[in-house]
Amino acid sequence: MFGSFGPMEIGLILLIVLLVFGAGKLPEVGGAIGKSIKSFKKAIKEPDEIDVTPKNDKDKT
Repeated sequence: MFGSFGPMEIGLILLIVLLVFGAGKLPEVGGAIGKSIKSFKKAIKEPDEIDVTPKNDKDKT
């Protein structure tokens, strides 16, 4: 499905993105997308953190 994009379709998508965000905002948008992909990959690779601190019932009085 996604492999059927030709050069015309990709060019049209890039033109629409350029019109929506403007030439000045494109580096910021690209950087934000890159940071979000990097943090997503990092979150997938890291194991889940488990809270192992003991609960003290006497402190709740």
